[in-house]
Amino acid sequence: MNKSFVKFVTDFGPLLVFFFFYYNNDKNLKIAIPPFIIATLIALIIVWLLEKKIPMVPLISGILISLFGGLTIYYDNPVFIYIKPTIINILFGFALLFGKYFTKEPILKKIMGKTIFLSNIGWELLNKRWMLFFFALALTNELVWRTYCPEKEYIWINFKVWGMLPITFIFTAFQISLINKYKINE
Repeated sequence: MNKSFVKFVTDFGPLLVFFFFYYNNDKNLKIAIPPFIIATLIALIIVWLLEKKIPMVPLISGILISLFGGLTIYYDNPVFIYIKPTIINILFGFALLFGKYFTKEPILKKIMGKTIFLSNIGWELLNKRWMLFFFALALTNELVWRTYCPEKEYIWINFKVWGMLPITFIFTAFQISLINKYKINE
């Protein structure tokens, strides 16, 4: 199965559902979150049916979307959905920080070592950069939602999709020079 199709299904499908319900219901999170959770779970089921496995990142995201979305609805408090990206990014940052103590090598090498071949120094640097990036994203999310929500909730929602995603793509593009510098032949 095409990896980019799977990535689209797990990332963008549920977001499109969320935006449809959010913007067609007077920007009401309580109405948009249940279809978002359902679309996320359907996306995970589709991935399972197509690949017979669910990659770790979409699985963790799906669990946290369901948990924090459910808490937002149950307690009628959007703070839970606002902090979800913070918690996801902190978890990823800590996984990269402490993972090498459990695996004797950077976690990124464990995840990507069969597709990208880097020297040990290259893996250490790439792992450190991604760790710092995840912590920076967590901090940025906190600054945005605490500054603009709930008065201007739409700013956080737009930042979450149209800010964090391009920032991640740009950061990833900037890693190409490091990858090229430390690339080794298999």
